[in-house]
Order: sequence, then structure tokens, then C-alpha cells
Amino acid sequence: MQTNINCDMGESFGIYKMGNDEAIMPYITEANIACGFHGSDPNHIRRTVELCARHGVKIGAHFSLPDLPGFGRREMKIDREEMANIILYQIGALKGFLDAAGIQLCHMKPHGALYGMAAREEHIAHAICDACHAYAVPVFGLSGTLHEEIYTARGLEFVAEFFADLDYDQNGKLLITREHPVLDPQSVGQKALRAVTEGKVTSVTGEDVPVTAKTICIHSDTPNVVDIAKAVRSALEDYIEAA
Repeated sequence: MQTNINCDMGESFGIYKMGNDEAIMPYITEANIACGFHGSDPNHIRRTVELCARHGVKIGAHFSLPDLPGFGRREMKIDREEMANIILYQIGALKGFLDAAGIQLCHMKPHGALYGMAAREEHIAHAICDACHAYAVPVFGLSGTLHEEIYTARGLEFVAEFFADLDYDQNGKLLITREHPVLDPQSVGQKALRAVTEGKVTSVTGEDVPVTAKTICIHSDTPNVVDIAKAVRSALEDYIEAA
């Protein structure tokens, strides 16, 4: 099975730096660029677009709940129409910079708490579809959840995502944390490789659970993310999808 490596990027804001995008970029194939509601701003969006262009990395819109202070990792109660409008607004921000640079938008991906909400709340998953339909690009999500069920039923191309630097519970549910600890790079690399080759991950309680890994995510705010990116790329080199 072929796969890709994606990373959430461009999440710095003003003078505050988040992650080391320039050092990570050589090891990934797809970047999810923050659109301003959990991180980033016009200057950082443009710089990240330019950085991706230099490295030949595909670009996707990484949209969030309107939660800049909480980095988009706190849940909110928002109805379907408003959520769709919030998402469209963010995609439009990134798309403006892509159009100016003559670069294609390649995918969509919800961020943080919005990602988790869409996996289990129908109106949120539908709001994502409402916003993304106009762009006809794939949407990243978690297999076996409402991401896969609703996105595909609504005619969107669904790309199953595996999180190499996060844990899963015994039911295959992703455990989304507000902060990411230092991880052993080699262990993360082998975890990603097993997800691709065996379709399995060991849960926090020790059971093997099935996963699908068409694209592998790493997070730019993990403290030792550059070493993790190198290890994941090395482990998956024979499985990376050709550009």
C-alpha cells in the first residue's frame, strides 16, 4: 500500500513561533496549512505557501473552530450553517494566497477539536461537506467514523488518515490531546510502518485495533518533531506515493 506523510503547518501567529516548518518540510509530502482560526495569520500563511512551493509539498486547508487562544483544541457548540460559513471563510483565506502564487489547493483537513467533533457529530460532518463541496478536493479523516460515512455519502473523496504521534483507544478512537509530549522517533516510525503494512496499531490498553493509513500525520508542535519526521520518512520510504 502506498501512503503520504502530512503535517499541520504554518501555525505560528505574529511573533509567536509554533514548530519548525522549514526543518520538517523535506520529510513530508503534504502540508495542512492553518487558516487563521487556531493559528497563523496572513504573513505566516504566505510564508508557508512559499516554503511548500520550494519543497514541492502539496498544500491543504487546515480549518478550525474559532479558538485562537485554545489552539483549536477546545470544543464549541456551533450549528451547521454557522460552522460551514466559518470553514468557508478559512478556506478562502488560504485560497487567496494559493491563487496569487499560482498553486493548486490539494486537500482539506479539519483541525483539533473540530476533527474529533466531525467524527461523531453528524451536523458538524455535514457542515464540512457543505463548505468543501465547491472545491472538489479530497478531505482527510479517520476511517470507521462519521468522517468516512458522511463524506463519502455526500460525494467527497475521503482519504483515511493515521496519526503516528497520537494514541488510540481499544475501540480505535483517536485520543486528541491539547499538548504533545516528546516521543521516541524510532517507535513512531515503526508505528507508522505497521499501520501501512499491517493495518494495525496497538491501543493504549494493549490490544491491536484496525486502522487505515492512506496518509500519515505528524504534528509540528511535538517537541522533537524534526527527529520524528526523519524517522517516519525513513521507515516509509518504500511506500511513499509518487508525486
